[in-house]
Amino acid sequence: MWFRRLDDAGRLRHEDHVLELRQYTLHPGQRDVLVELFEREFVETQEAVGMHVLGTFRDLDAPDRFVWLRSFPSMAARADALQAFYGGPVWQQHRAAANATMIDSDNVLLLQPAEANAGTTTATPPRPAPGAAVPAGAWCLGTCALTQPAQDGFAARFERELAPRLQAHGARIVARYVTDASANTFPRLPVREGERVFVWLARFDDVAALDAHLHALRGDAGWRDALASALLDELREPPELRRLLPTARSELR
Repeated sequence: MWFRRLDDAGRLRHEDHVLELRQYTLHPGQRDVLVELFEREFVETQEAVGMHVLGTFRDLDAPDRFVWLRSFPSMAARADALQAFYGGPVWQQHRAAANATMIDSDNVLLLQPAEANAGTTTATPPRPAPGAAVPAGAWCLGTCALTQPAQDGFAARFERELAPRLQAHGARIVARYVTDASANTFPRLPVREGERVFVWLARFDDVAALDAHLHALRGDAGWRDALASALLDELREPPELRRLLPTARSELR
């Protein structure tokens, strides 16, 4: 049975062993509609049945894209939590309004921490209340499509060659994830299957700092050389880098 745990400081702890990275394509002009509905109705109600809503974001470069992350203690717990939520009264009441904003909600990667302690922190402060100001922080979501599981070599290459270049240009890498190849325990919600990825999340103080980081990477010969080497072996294509802004109630902020 899933239950809530507190650390010694009284903060809520989560077991984020299974992660969904969800990227929705919305109808034009509908992102703020979905964000308002999501933050009002779908945060506490998902967490009440065993999920952890880590972050909710607007994509700076795609005005109709909503990106969010939620996690679970295990694949079995994922099945139970999703059944409880999507079979429950809150989703039944608001699903038509939510679905009306969406063109595609199937762009979903099922992930796990790249190694112990590679996920986001498990003890978190209280989530901002409804009506909170939008935080100043900005995030970079990096996704690498791979030819083989990240554990076979790319994860080590990232730590050895790529992470130092990212950090040298101001990135605070908060989490690293790899594909979870487990069978989808809730087929009602599709996930992208048969893919191998490595994903990282990095935080910046603001958009200007994020943009300076990306500009510096483009001019960094060491970064380009590391990517060229990886493209000969594990990388299928250059990393996809998304600029994200947290919504008002995002836990990652």
